[in-house]
Amino acid sequence: MTDTDVLATLARVGALITGDHLVYTSGRHGSSYVNKDALYPHTAATSAVCAQIAERFAGAAIDVVAGPTVGGVIMAQWTAHHLSLLTGREVLAVYAEEEQAEGVRRRLFRRGYDQLVAGCRVLVVEDILTTGGSVRMVVEAVGAAGGTVVGVGALCNRGAVSAAAISAPVLYSLSEVPLESFAAEECPLCRAGVPINTRVGKGAAFLARV
Repeated sequence: MTDTDVLATLARVGALITGDHLVYTSGRHGSSYVNKDALYPHTAATSAVCAQIAERFAGAAIDVVAGPTVGGVIMAQWTAHHLSLLTGREVLAVYAEEEQAEGVRRRLFRRGYDQLVAGCRVLVVEDILTTGGSVRMVVEAVGAAGGTVVGVGALCNRGAVSAAAISAPVLYSLSEVPLESFAAEECPLCRAGVPINTRVGKGAAFLARV
């Protein structure tokens, strides 16, 4: 599956949005968006993209695949499934949950998952990389649990995130969608009167505040 194939799959299931006016989680505005939630109901498409990540890391002796909640849970399950088929041994899937204490955000493994990570070679997966913050916290959680991160696999890198930025030895992304974004007060789409998409992203919340 090539970069073009992945983008075509995303477009087919309505997960790739271009030429629109969107508000991102950061509060910035832009014209393109990858709506991961439109992909996951399509199990065959989700399986296919995760199989591609699994193939890339099939020779890396992965023991566990870990992702951040929420979307990374699905990615971890499918990727571990395909790695198990490719390697002929069970590869586990776990997820790291977010915690905020005293103003500090981090991710950690609960439910006994930390014991499954300890001493193991771990592939971290994520759907969309924008700043890399969530996946970097998963990488840190793996280290804190005593595991070794072998690499990071992502569905889409839309923020030009590098392996170094997320403290990963290897970063493999199936596709890249350039994230052209603007501060709300400088947004040319706003100045042109282009309606804000309220169905995906943070458009509805933005309009509720203005």
